[in-house]
Amino acid sequence: MGRMSEESEPAGELPEYAERVLEVAELIPAGRVMTYGDVAEWLEQGGPRQVGRVMALYGGAVPWWRVVRADGALLPGHEQRALGHYREESTPLRDASRASGGHLPRLDMKRARWDGRARTEAHN
Repeated sequence: MGRMSEESEPAGELPEYAERVLEVAELIPAGRVMTYGDVAEWLEQGGPRQVGRVMALYGGAVPWWRVVRADGALLPGHEQRALGHYREESTPLRDASRASGGHLPRLDMKRARWDGRARTEAHN
Protein backbone atom coordinates (compact mmCIF):
# COMPACT_ATOMS: atom_id res chain seq x y z
CA MET A 1 0.00 0.00 0.00
CA GLY A 2 2.97 2.33 0.17
CA ARG A 3 4.76 3.96 3.07
CA MET A 4 2.15 6.33 4.40
CA SER A 5 3.83 6.39 7.80
CA GLU A 6 6.63 8.46 6.29
CA GLU A 7 4.28 11.42 5.70
CA SER A 8 5.82 14.44 7.44
CA GLU A 9 2.71 16.64 7.61
CA PRO A 10 1.57 17.62 11.10
CA ALA A 11 -1.73 16.09 12.18
CA GLY A 12 -4.69 18.02 10.84
CA GLU A 13 -2.65 19.96 8.28
CA LEU A 14 -2.98 19.11 4.59
CA PRO A 15 -0.08 19.21 2.15
CA GLU A 16 -0.38 22.24 -0.14
CA TYR A 17 -0.97 20.10 -3.25
CA ALA A 18 -3.76 18.22 -1.48
CA GLU A 19 -5.44 21.50 -0.54
CA ARG A 20 -5.32 22.62 -4.17
CA VAL A 21 -6.80 19.33 -5.45
CA LEU A 22 -9.63 19.50 -2.90
CA GLU A 23 -10.34 23.12 -3.85
CA VAL A 24 -10.81 22.06 -7.47
CA ALA A 25 -13.11 19.20 -6.42
CA GLU A 26 -15.27 21.73 -4.59
CA LEU A 27 -15.53 23.93 -7.73
CA ILE A 28 -17.03 21.17 -9.89
CA PRO A 29 -20.75 21.89 -10.27
CA ALA A 30 -23.37 19.34 -9.24
CA GLY A 31 -24.13 17.01 -12.12
CA ARG A 32 -20.68 17.42 -13.67
CA VAL A 33 -17.33 15.61 -13.25
CA MET A 34 -13.63 16.04 -13.92
CA THR A 35 -11.16 13.21 -14.39
CA TYR A 36 -8.11 12.80 -12.20
CA GLY A 37 -6.04 13.94 -15.20
CA ASP A 38 -8.30 16.94 -15.78
CA VAL A 39 -7.70 18.12 -12.22
CA ALA A 40 -3.92 17.73 -12.57
CA GLU A 41 -3.99 19.58 -15.89
CA TRP A 42 -6.16 22.36 -14.42
CA LEU A 43 -3.66 22.76 -11.57
CA GLU A 44 -0.71 22.46 -13.99
CA GLN A 45 0.91 20.17 -11.44
CA GLY A 46 1.10 16.44 -10.80
CA GLY A 47 -0.76 13.79 -12.73
CA PRO A 48 -3.76 11.48 -12.45
CA ARG A 49 -2.07 9.19 -9.90
CA GLN A 50 -1.18 12.08 -7.60
CA VAL A 51 -4.74 13.44 -7.78
CA GLY A 52 -6.12 9.94 -7.14
CA ARG A 53 -3.89 9.56 -4.09
CA VAL A 54 -5.04 12.91 -2.68
CA MET A 55 -8.67 11.96 -3.23
CA ALA A 56 -8.15 8.56 -1.59
CA LEU A 57 -6.45 10.06 1.47
CA TYR A 58 -8.31 13.35 1.94
CA GLY A 59 -11.32 13.44 -0.42
CA GLY A 60 -14.01 12.44 2.07
CA ALA A 61 -14.77 16.05 3.03
CA VAL A 62 -15.42 17.22 -0.56
CA PRO A 63 -17.71 15.97 -3.36
CA TRP A 64 -15.33 13.09 -4.16
CA TRP A 65 -17.79 11.51 -6.60
CA ARG A 66 -17.18 14.42 -9.00
CA VAL A 67 -13.50 13.46 -9.55
CA VAL A 68 -13.51 10.28 -11.61
CA ARG A 69 -11.70 7.86 -13.86
CA ALA A 70 -11.47 8.87 -17.52
CA ASP A 71 -13.40 5.76 -18.64
CA GLY A 72 -16.46 6.77 -16.58
CA ALA A 73 -16.37 3.65 -14.39
CA LEU A 74 -17.70 4.14 -10.88
CA LEU A 75 -15.15 4.15 -8.05
CA PRO A 76 -14.57 0.53 -6.98
CA GLY A 77 -15.90 -0.11 -3.49
CA HIS A 78 -17.99 3.08 -3.55
CA GLU A 79 -20.22 2.38 -6.55
CA GLN A 80 -23.57 2.52 -4.76
CA ARG A 81 -22.75 5.67 -2.78
CA ALA A 82 -21.46 7.40 -5.91
CA LEU A 83 -24.47 6.26 -7.94
CA GLY A 84 -26.79 7.77 -5.33
CA HIS A 85 -25.00 11.11 -5.64
CA TYR A 86 -25.07 10.96 -9.45
CA ARG A 87 -28.80 10.26 -9.49
CA GLU A 88 -29.49 12.99 -6.94
CA GLU A 89 -27.48 15.52 -9.00
CA SER A 90 -28.81 14.30 -12.39
CA THR A 91 -25.28 13.50 -13.58
CA PRO A 92 -25.47 11.99 -17.09
CA LEU A 93 -25.06 8.21 -17.00
CA ARG A 94 -24.76 5.60 -19.73
CA ASP A 95 -27.20 2.72 -19.62
CA ALA A 96 -25.73 -0.33 -17.88
CA SER A 97 -26.90 -2.60 -20.71
CA ARG A 98 -24.53 -0.80 -23.10
CA ALA A 99 -21.57 -1.07 -20.72
CA SER A 100 -19.33 -4.01 -21.59
CA GLY A 101 -20.86 -6.72 -19.43
CA GLY A 102 -21.14 -4.51 -16.35
CA HIS A 103 -24.13 -4.39 -14.04
CA LEU A 104 -23.67 -0.76 -13.06
CA PRO A 105 -24.01 2.24 -15.34
CA ARG A 106 -20.99 4.35 -16.21
CA LEU A 107 -20.77 8.08 -16.36
CA ASP A 108 -21.56 9.56 -19.75
CA MET A 109 -18.24 11.37 -19.99
CA LYS A 110 -19.14 13.31 -23.15
CA ARG A 111 -22.08 14.94 -21.36
CA ALA A 112 -20.87 14.97 -17.73
CA ARG A 113 -17.28 16.21 -18.14
CA TRP A 114 -16.63 19.76 -16.97
CA ASP A 115 -13.67 21.77 -18.23
CA GLY A 116 -13.64 24.35 -15.45
CA ARG A 117 -14.17 27.28 -17.78
CA ALA A 118 -17.58 28.59 -16.73
CA ARG A 119 -16.60 28.88 -13.08
CA THR A 120 -13.17 30.42 -13.70
CA GLU A 121 -14.50 32.92 -16.27
CA ALA A 122 -17.15 34.04 -13.77
CA HIS A 123 -14.40 34.79 -11.25
CA ASN A 124 -12.13 36.73 -13.61
